[in-house]
Amino acid sequence: MTVVHRIAILSLLVSTPLLAQTKQSSRQRTIAEALDSWITNTETHVIPAADALPADKYGFAPPTTYGEYRGVRTFAQQVKHLAANNYWMAALISRQRPSAEMSNETGPDSVQSKAQIMAYLAGSYAALHRAVRSIDADNAVARVPNGNSWQTTRLSFAMDAVAHSFDHYGQIVEYLRMNGIVPPDSRSAAMPR
Repeated sequence: MTVVHRIAILSLLVSTPLLAQTKQSSRQRTIAEALDSWITNTETHVIPAADALPADKYGFAPPTTYGEYRGVRTFAQQVKHLAANNYWMAALISRQRPSAEMSNETGPDSVQSKAQIMAYLAGSYAALHRAVRSIDADNAVARVPNGNSWQTTRLSFAMDAVAHSFDHYGQIVEYLRMNGIVPPDSRSAAMPR
């Protein structure tokens, strides 16, 4: 065996474990990165759906002729509620004191138009992105005081934001369909082939 062959074999033996390690580490993610990807996933569904309803329909609530809908939120209230909850969860993750509009999940009274609501919604996801970047293995399950007996960690607040967003995403989709609008995720161009 020549020196060149020995060097090639030695290079292959040394590089193979390094390549495997590099491939493995590129799949591993931090807690913050994993949570942030869920926030991004949620955001990419919710924001286009909230934007799909025309501004003049933002006051829509299902009529009672559809079933038992007395007292339900309007479309605008659904979106503001979702955004206020996002802000609330972001504040708790960041160990900041939530405002009254966050805590009661209604959003500010001054946010009324579709443009204002959409900006408020986008801002809520930006706040979540900033907040989840602070979550790591050392603080993910450390107790955060919030007055809630069942949800007390940064990780649970981040999970709540995702679950809550998708809960209201489902309601937003129903409101869109009641208004004859196919949700963006259900349009043929959005469907995977």
